[in-house]
Amino acid sequence: MNAIEFILSGMLAAATPFLLAALGELVAERSGVLNLGVEGTMAFGAALGFIVVYNGGGHVLGFVAASLGGVLLSLLFAFVTLGLRANQVATGLAIGILGLGLSAFYGKPYESFTVSGIGKIAVPGLSDIPVVGGLFAQDIVVWLALGTTVVLWYVLAHTKLGLLLRAVGENPKAANSIGYPVVLIRLGAVAFGGAMAGIAGAYASTIYTPLWADGMIAGRGWIAVALVVFGTWMVGRVFWGACLFGAVSLGGIAAQTAGLSVPSQLLTSLPYLVTIIVLGVISSNRTLLKINGVPSLGEPFEK
Repeated sequence: MNAIEFILSGMLAAATPFLLAALGELVAERSGVLNLGVEGTMAFGAALGFIVVYNGGGHVLGFVAASLGGVLLSLLFAFVTLGLRANQVATGLAIGILGLGLSAFYGKPYESFTVSGIGKIAVPGLSDIPVVGGLFAQDIVVWLALGTTVVLWYVLAHTKLGLLLRAVGENPKAANSIGYPVVLIRLGAVAFGGAMAGIAGAYASTIYTPLWADGMIAGRGWIAVALVVFGTWMVGRVFWGACLFGAVSLGGIAAQTAGLSVPSQLLTSLPYLVTIIVLGVISSNRTLLKINGVPSLGEPFEK
């Protein structure tokens, strides 16, 4: 397998933790809530999912536990920011630190342990195509993530629920004046974001790299938050951004395998360098941010 085939075959799996967490954060931000605790929520979900799977609960139960753990942290965030109207940035950072601490505490007894992954589901015919065939042989979670992307795009773009979510984010006072429960809608969006971050973490620890190590999320949560801005709050662009970062993360491994004399530290930092460059380019386009941005993002709602 050459470098291109290696990257293409693993790109979607590498992108899935970014994609799941970013889609959840996208929904939260579309409602006007900025949750910077994604990194810690992913780490907590990764620990819970791994513990459940390692102790014989199975992957399904592990993902359920991870999503519930993510919801728990997100509800704590929502209570402080939506209920007490605290600063969303500071609260999100605190929740992120809490999640990282909880993951280290509960995961410590399982350090360096491994679990069994799951097999891949190949699309007959398409998976045999030279070079690109690996794109069509993925595990069930990757296929579900792709399906979730399509469903979320449809909901946000073509349903009343999506219109209501976007209305709450763009002008919460106007939405409240015509009778829509702004706080309740934002609460649901934040809980959804927490569940998705927890699932993303569980995928990373039980399927993509089926082992537990403290700090294994390694900044994926921060990249997921950046992906929402990278995608200018649009589902399709977030998906392609996740694929880009998935490919970049594998590019370093491919370069090392090919024997290129590049420092491993530089290769490891590639996704983060790309994040900085892309955010700089996106932020320079004020028109694009103004058209697709969320006016009330990060602002507490006052009736």
